[in-house]
Amino acid sequence: MALSEEERKRLEELERDLTKDDPALARELAPGPSDDSAGRLAVLCILAAVAGLVLLIIGIATQTIVVGVLGFLLMSGSVYRLMTAPPPRDER
Repeated sequence: MALSEEERKRLEELERDLTKDDPALARELAPGPSDDSAGRLAVLCILAAVAGLVLLIIGIATQTIVVGVLGFLLMSGSVYRLMTAPPPRDER
């Protein structure tokens, strides 16, 4: 069920009032990841990409296809996740 124009205006007014009265709470309730969670995600993705690269090299060196493929998938998936993550919220 969609909001009426009056309800939409009232909701926008409430959001503006909240932002003016309590900016910290407004930032906490804002959609999107905070700087902390975005930083953790970046670190985890980079570590997973490095681990995938190591597995890929081990798979190539030992000629074990399964290990090489798993390493490639881990590396590719973590880089893809890092590149498609939403930007962090503005904490000002």
